[in-house]
Amino acid sequence: MHDTDILIVGGGISGLATAWWLARAGREVTVLESAAQLGGKIQTDRRDGYTTEQAASLLLNFRPEVSRLVEAADLSRLKAARPESVSRNRYLIQDGRLQAVPTELRDLARTRMWSWSTRWRLLGEAFVPRGRREEETVSEFIRRRLGNEILEKAIDPFVAGTLAVDPDLANARTTLPRLTALEQRYGSITAGIIMNRLLKRRTAAVSETFSFQGGMHTLIDTLAQSPGLNVLTKRQTTELARTADGWRVTTTHDGSTETWCAREVVIATPSRTAAELIQPLDSTLGQHLASVVYAPLAVAHLAFDRDSVDHPLDGTGFLVPRREKLAFNGCLWSSTLFPARAPAGKVLMTLYVGGSRAPERYEWDNGRMVESVLDDLDPLIGLSDTPNHHWIDRHEHALPVYHGNHAARERAIRDAVARHAGLHVIGNYLGGVSIRDRVAQGYALASQIAGDRESGLEKSATPFNKRRALVVQHS
Repeated sequence: MHDTDILIVGGGISGLATAWWLARAGREVTVLESAAQLGGKIQTDRRDGYTTEQAASLLLNFRPEVSRLVEAADLSRLKAARPESVSRNRYLIQDGRLQAVPTELRDLARTRMWSWSTRWRLLGEAFVPRGRREEETVSEFIRRRLGNEILEKAIDPFVAGTLAVDPDLANARTTLPRLTALEQRYGSITAGIIMNRLLKRRTAAVSETFSFQGGMHTLIDTLAQSPGLNVLTKRQTTELARTADGWRVTTTHDGSTETWCAREVVIATPSRTAAELIQPLDSTLGQHLASVVYAPLAVAHLAFDRDSVDHPLDGTGFLVPRREKLAFNGCLWSSTLFPARAPAGKVLMTLYVGGSRAPERYEWDNGRMVESVLDDLDPLIGLSDTPNHHWIDRHEHALPVYHGNHAARERAIRDAVARHAGLHVIGNYLGGVSIRDRVAQGYALASQIAGDRESGLEKSATPFNKRRALVVQHS
């Protein structure tokens, strides 16, 4: 029998971020991970001199909670920021060619990407009535406020390429929370952006894009090795049960059964795993968790000699509108963003195949996938040779897609969980799929558990150099 104050089931970014904030507040925290390696899908590989990411390649941050974690965990010295010149160049595909996308609001209505009717629509967006329907889809929201051309050329490739969702099915409020919040608060997106800039709101005006030296798994390693955390891998959780004064969790490890008792339990697993654990306790909550849909995704990494690519690769990469009918949803110029990701004289590109837009492509074998990607990539950037290397990472359940009325689903999950004292759930199916969202949600949950939503974590934080570090155990 093992006793701990707070037990977290799941050693991905959601679980580890929550654990980190709680340990910083001086709480006793144990994290149990079923796999041999922490981080879930956040895995960094080093292959033939290249650094590739199986999932997230970078962190786009505008949240103060993330900035505080990076500084307090001493991750700032390990940050790998993209070159400043890269941030000024964004691309989309229009009529089979790469097209530069304006990054400033004042240029958005003047670009030749849009027809004159769309430009006028953008200028008049502030006068569009506020929407009221919680179940409104991304496509419905964007068509209503900005028009169909903006949806097809900009928003569709964004949500398909970065979130793997179908805009015709995805819930607007949970998929595009910042845009819908601007409408709800200010009456329009344009008015909201202008007001945020006038008020100089930090979270609206300041953003930063970075990775870490050695890749994104540096974040996972740093959180897991923080003082005050007891992190155990290869622990498969099989049962969750209520006790008189808390919770009992049963796990298996190397053929043996272990029992854990905790005052509070955080389930930080994918929703389908959470559903299996919680279903015997609360069938309704289990059904809500099981109803979350995940999209399959393949991540293809292609390495070339620099002189075999005609395009200057002077940006972050590009996204693909559905109507262009290409084999992939987006392309990230990884070695432009972070030059250390490829050897000198080489380039590394990362392409995303499948998602809700074309889930059948996930099933393509490696040969067909690489051939199809190259056939569509060549006319866009000019390839004079085949890749030196290619690697493909596959995730059958890559990302939760906020299809249907996901806002109502989230609310139902949170309300049901609140009826079980000491039980909490967290994951990328609630509150956003990005690493930024996961860290921020971890902070919010840790604040709730610590008992002071606003400042409890900061006030009760114990300096790391005065606390005992617990080593991650693998056996």
